[in-house]
Amino acid sequence: MISEITLIEQLKNASSKNDAFRELVKQYKERLYWHIRKIVISHDDADDVLQNTFIKIFKNIESFNQESKLYSWMYRIATNESITFINKRAKEKNIDITDVYKELAGSLESDDYFSGDEIQVILQKAIATLPQKQQIVFNMKYFDEMKYEEISEILETSVGALKASYFHAVKKIEHFIKSKTD
Repeated sequence: MISEITLIEQLKNASSKNDAFRELVKQYKERLYWHIRKIVISHDDADDVLQNTFIKIFKNIESFNQESKLYSWMYRIATNESITFINKRAKEKNIDITDVYKELAGSLESDDYFSGDEIQVILQKAIATLPQKQQIVFNMKYFDEMKYEEISEILETSVGALKASYFHAVKKIEHFIKSKTD
């Protein structure tokens, strides 16, 4: 695995860009996939959004100014692509974003790529009821085990706001799960 600095240099060099990009995909594909999957829920949709994410990364690597880590920059693109996808889906169906998430969470049990048990389905349904920002913060903190500082860099939000979002998300999820398991 080559260092981030070397990878960035190779990505910005026309003669090594394609090989460096293959390395970048190899290093980050799985992590980005699961980040996207937690937002868009469906495997097929996550694959589409991941492909769009890598296309954007490839096209815009020249403008990456290294003010943040490459990983953070890519996560920001993946997050924005995921949000754009969900918003587009809501607009196409002429329904609220929350209803899109509930619909997607409801289809998890029939998803061949979802191997969770009953409590995991309930957790995903609980997450689907959260406002979009709380969903993203919860997923990054709980599932990806990211530090607030990393999430702050990716979402360009203060640590305090993230802590508040996470706290409220946890309370809402606890309430939802309690109501479903009593």
